[in-house]
Amino acid sequence: MLTGIATLTASAFLAAVLPLGAETPRPNPPDTPGRADAPGATDMTKPSDPTTAPPPPGAAPDEPPGPPAPNPEPAEEAQPAEATAEGPSGEGAAPSGPVADDAFGVFLGSGPDGIRRAAEMSRWLGGTTLNVGRTYLPGDLWSNIEGRPEFLRPWAEWRAEDPDRLFVLNVPMAERNEAAVPDHEVRRMLRAGARGAFDGHYRLLAERLVELGLGDTVIVLGWEMNGSTYTHRCAPDPAAWKQYWRSVVTTMREVPGQEFRFDFAPNRGTDAIGWAHCYPGDDHVDIIGMDSYDQPPGEDFDDHVRQPYGLQYHVDMAAARGKPISFPEWGLFRNGDNPEYMRRMLDWIAEHRPVYHSISDYCPHGVWRCRGNAASAEVFRDALSPASVPTSEPPAPDDAPGPQDAPGPETAESAGPEPDR
Repeated sequence: MLTGIATLTASAFLAAVLPLGAETPRPNPPDTPGRADAPGATDMTKPSDPTTAPPPPGAAPDEPPGPPAPNPEPAEEAQPAEATAEGPSGEGAAPSGPVADDAFGVFLGSGPDGIRRAAEMSRWLGGTTLNVGRTYLPGDLWSNIEGRPEFLRPWAEWRAEDPDRLFVLNVPMAERNEAAVPDHEVRRMLRAGARGAFDGHYRLLAERLVELGLGDTVIVLGWEMNGSTYTHRCAPDPAAWKQYWRSVVTTMREVPGQEFRFDFAPNRGTDAIGWAHCYPGDDHVDIIGMDSYDQPPGEDFDDHVRQPYGLQYHVDMAAARGKPISFPEWGLFRNGDNPEYMRRMLDWIAEHRPVYHSISDYCPHGVWRCRGNAASAEVFRDALSPASVPTSEPPAPDDAPGPQDAPGPETAESAGPEPDR
């Protein structure tokens, strides 16, 4: 879904991200949440397919789903042999890299304004440090997906100020990534990518990241691939998509000086395809992430946990494969100001200790920049602030426009890709 930036160090939580453009590209706000005409709107309310049970979390990535079964319960069926060391819920799993206590970020804008706002939000939280910065590369042109140095440099400077900071970069797998490209064109593009046709773009991106001191970036490649909005979606040809991912990862890992970690981050739920069928294999994935907003599929948080390809399935699959988890994007959405969702999501994050996590903080998702979510903001602030929090007001609405108020392509830096449902 979105993009985010910024970072936090506190009791236990969050990190997010967003993009920018080169030929005046929009930072992808077309599916602005809360707009009925958004490109992802119908997908976002589409229920999971109840006729197909997800494959067991430990199944081989190319293994087909199991036989049809009504109301599958992925959490109960996730008992693969290779998960025996950790148990299906990952009790014994040892996540690599930072965990929730010191890997928290909030998306507050895609460029330098987002970095500035992070310091302001830190004060609102009573001094909690945001130490995860997350942003998106624009998906309009290959020249932007290659990572323009002027776009990446502010993040490199931010990262260089503190060795404990983590930079997370969402990287599209196709240009015209939000241009409603039809399936037959997507299929052709994926097959070209599987043959290595686009590897040069990613080699250049990797070289630029290393040159700027960002060689340890977490790369969220082809995020929300199980949806139907982005051109880099998986459903038109899952086999080609997986091979394309492997080709990109192999190419970027060949660049001297890199220490990238690659984060496979689908939407929660089935969406257009059960996301396990897009999983490209353990050798080419370092983190198994999930974008999870307060919206369908599922009427409440318990549904978010139990549904096919939901939060429990995510945890089980990562444990079965020996991978840490992340939550690159999460936040409020279709259900408005919902302190119960906020409390339950924060508890889930604290329990399962992701490598990093990030809330998307603009309306309708946010808690600081979106004053209509006051009850959720109180829950969030109580969880992430020190015991004594000085009084501090959120920014004025005109200081932090949400995507629905974003200016034209020339200056719309504060918006980002929206949830693909």
